[in-house]
Amino acid sequence: MKDAEMQRLEAGMEIDGFRLEQRLHKGGMAFLWAVSRVAPVPGEAPLLMKIPILGDNDDPTAIVGFEVEQMIMPKLAGIHVPHFIASGDFTGHPYIVMERIAGESLRARFDHAPLAVDEVVAIGARVASALHDLHRQHVIHLDIKPSNIMFRASGEAILIDYGLSRHDKLPDLLAEEFRLPMGTGPYISPEQVLHIRNDPRSDLFALGVLLYHLLTGERPHGHPNSVRGLRRRLYRDPVPPRAINPRVPPWLQEIILRCLEVDPSARHDTAAQLAFELQNPDQVKLTSRAAKQARDGLLTVARRWFHAVGMESAPMQSAEQQLARAPIIAVAIDITHGSEELAESLRVAARRILQTAPGARLACVTVKRTSRIGMDDHVDRQGRNIHVKHLVSLKHWARPLGIPPEKITFHVLEAPDPAGAIVDYARLNDVDHIVIGSRGASALRRYLGSVSSQVVAEADCTVTVVKGAGAREEAAPPPQAGTGR
Repeated sequence: MKDAEMQRLEAGMEIDGFRLEQRLHKGGMAFLWAVSRVAPVPGEAPLLMKIPILGDNDDPTAIVGFEVEQMIMPKLAGIHVPHFIASGDFTGHPYIVMERIAGESLRARFDHAPLAVDEVVAIGARVASALHDLHRQHVIHLDIKPSNIMFRASGEAILIDYGLSRHDKLPDLLAEEFRLPMGTGPYISPEQVLHIRNDPRSDLFALGVLLYHLLTGERPHGHPNSVRGLRRRLYRDPVPPRAINPRVPPWLQEIILRCLEVDPSARHDTAAQLAFELQNPDQVKLTSRAAKQARDGLLTVARRWFHAVGMESAPMQSAEQQLARAPIIAVAIDITHGSEELAESLRVAARRILQTAPGARLACVTVKRTSRIGMDDHVDRQGRNIHVKHLVSLKHWARPLGIPPEKITFHVLEAPDPAGAIVDYARLNDVDHIVIGSRGASALRRYLGSVSSQVVAEADCTVTVVKGAGAREEAAPPPQAGTGR
């Protein structure tokens, strides 16, 4: 099914044994359809199909986020997540089928804020319990907001939409490919602003924002739409909830302001501890937070600002912790002008390297060349999304290797300079070894320089250049200290 056809979905159409019944919602990144099985399963709950919007969608994060959700949802279980049913890959029909939850999301209650204290406390306790269950499954949600929270008829909170999430046992594709903060402006934690995605207490910050909004009708840090606006939460504290709504008890202000601390270590250690305090207010230890009636003074804010400036060059511990588990081998593949001979040689070289490092992870990379000035096409002549087309080609290349899904990732970079994009990707993600193909010598390549020779010259890691079947491999070691790079 082509991208253009996926956008003309109609009731009655069948996709991989599921029949489209009714379109429920069209968001910025996906369609939501009520579906049924062509061959019904007795007693099965109502089903929902999520289908990404492709076509002329020029936001690659939407495509990567859909892949993240496809990886994570089958790993989840329990009452606090939608039950996963099936999924389709970009090589065929991209979709996710899951349990369809009845009712509205928590977003509907925000239209009536501020709410009664008892209702807000009950909501917070249920969401915190759901977060604790999620964190025990090695997942940090990283996009907790009202529209991503629903409730079962029995009362338990359900967390939906895992497109921005991180699973500790799976590759973090979003962190590897993008350098802007990921999330929804009002709910992004300070550490997420700094590109740190491995702390479950980020979800507690978002829950604190949610509780603050439900109690006051306002957001603690507004609704910023720029990185500069997001960074204000690194040094500017919010107006205390009791200064806006005097009905907020001191113990609840203590909890909310603790959730909103800039330093994750100053928040609750776990979501379970937060849920416990919400259900046992007499156990809450009150500090100066509980009595605050105004924002901190300018001197305190200035000290925090200087500290936040120093955070600019702080190392991203989350990337180091993730990537230290195993070496990363990046194979750079020219999808646009590929040849099966060179593709097979790249596979042979990759297989040989992986055999020497059983714990390694393979990153398959290609570059979609973009213009330095002007507009680029996002679809080909057949109406297919070019980014998705490259992604499918990478997966076809890798299939003969038979690598387990948790050991391989696929990345379509978009840049005017392919060699520079590959080098930057390797540097930002601590790649240990790049394998890249070369098409041999020509007068033009000798004059202008090839992509592979530029990668060899600029990369900070080992580079293996492969020249096709029967040709030799040229391994270039990483630059030595004192070379000027």
